[in-house]
Amino acid sequence: MALTDNTVVIDAPMELVWEMTNDVGSWPQLFSEYAGAEILGRDGSTVRFRLTLHPDEDGRVWSWVSERTPDPDTRTVRARRIETGPFEHMDIFWTYTATDGGVEMRWRQEFTVRSGLPFGEEEMTDRLNTNTRREMRRIKALVEKAAAERAAAVRP
Repeated sequence: MALTDNTVVIDAPMELVWEMTNDVGSWPQLFSEYAGAEILGRDGSTVRFRLTLHPDEDGRVWSWVSERTPDPDTRTVRARRIETGPFEHMDIFWTYTATDGGVEMRWRQEFTVRSGLPFGEEEMTDRLNTNTRREMRRIKALVEKAAAERAAAVRP
């Protein structure tokens, strides 16, 4: 089993960070790697959805089904892939913590890569860390921009 653990501090109100990062339908605008996010169903607070990536360098389009359950009271989200692809399992735990600098958003990804693939857990860990850090920087910039726009709209 492998684990990644990445954080970013977003200088924006908790409600805005929570709202924007948990609106799965808007993820193609929030994440650079997603071409589509289709909501397949809801069961209470759990949402099941299909994510589709932009075509890779060979023109192949990757897609999978996941589900996530946000808990606004604890400011946590538990997510897992239903269609696991190269993983035996992929579980993600998101936490949101108020700090002096804004909101610390943390993603912990726990996974096991299927055997027999041309890459292993070390390569997948490197790839996930690289992609996660890039996406977190993008999300930070977009949420902070939205926070600044909202603040400007309410100023007299």
